[in-house]
Amino acid sequence: MRDWLVGHWVAGAGFMAAALLAVVPALTLPPVVLLIFLHSPGYMIHQVEEHAGDRFRRFANTVVFDGREGLTRMAVLVVNLPIVWGLNLAAFYAALAYGPGYGLVVPYAMLVNALTHVAVGARLRRYNPGLATSLVLFLPLSLATLFAVVATGAASLPAHLWSLAGALVLHLAIIAQVKFRLRRLPA
Repeated sequence: MRDWLVGHWVAGAGFMAAALLAVVPALTLPPVVLLIFLHSPGYMIHQVEEHAGDRFRRFANTVVFDGREGLTRMAVLVVNLPIVWGLNLAAFYAALAYGPGYGLVVPYAMLVNALTHVAVGARLRRYNPGLATSLVLFLPLSLATLFAVVATGAASLPAHLWSLAGALVLHLAIIAQVKFRLRRLPA
C-alpha cells in the first residue's frame, strides 16, 4: 500500500483539488474562513505542478544537493500528505471553530513556501518545480487571506506572530531533516 501511495498521491492531489473546489459554491462560511479553506485545494494544485513525474525531488537531488539523495520519495510523501494536508485540515477546522486567527499558520506556511520557491528561482536563475503556482496562486491567496484577516481584525498580533513562527519552524524542520539525511550519506 505504501509503495502504491508513493507512486499515485500526486494524481490524487489533482482529483482532491477539483473535488474541494467543486463544493465551494455550496459552502456557507465566513469569507476569511473560506479563504483558509481554499488553501487546501491551492496546495494540491501546487503539488501537482511541483511533484508530477517526481519533478521536485529529482530537481532538488540533482541541482540543489549535487546528485545526492537528500529527498526520498517517502519523505516527499510524508511532508505533503500528513503534514501539509493535515495542517491545512486542522487549521481550517480551528478557524471554523475558534476564529480565523487559529488558522493563520496556513497562509503563513503558503507564503513562506512561495517565497522559498521565488528565492531559489532567483538564486539559480531558473525555473524550479512549484515556482509557477507559487507566483500565480500561493502569493495572491496567502496575501489576500492575511490582508483579509488584518482588515477584519479577525486575529491579534500575537496570533499572526505565532502563526508565522509556526510556518517558519515547519519549513526549518524539513530543511533540518534533509540536512541530517545528507550528513549520513557517503560523500
